[in-house]
Amino acid sequence: MNDPTPHETDPELGALEPQRAELRRSLGLQADRVRGLPLSRLERAVEGAGSPADAVRAAAQALADLAADAEGEPRRELPRVGTHGLGDQLAVVGADVVRFGDAAALAAAQEVVAAVRRAL
Repeated sequence: MNDPTPHETDPELGALEPQRAELRRSLGLQADRVRGLPLSRLERAVEGAGSPADAVRAAAQALADLAADAEGEPRRELPRVGTHGLGDQLAVVGADVVRFGDAAALAAAQEVVAAVRRAL
């Protein structure tokens, strides 16, 4: 049996369910968008900036850091996955923020996801 998540046992964190649902929705949309883009588009650098793939990698790391902080774990560098796996990586680390994040982490994660949207 799975251990209950913090928001299932802490009424204050459970009150954040609307924010969790919105982050879950936003993450799903952007992860699907990343999965659906041609690899050539994701890897193409934009003048004055990196590629969209670089932006997604940075976002995934930022979400992983938020999740680690929320879980009281040390931050770790994410493995560098191929461009074709970036949508899944974004979804997985984002799900950890949805599960464990407090109000501040959820708000910060929404900003990260918005940055992904702009980069794509």
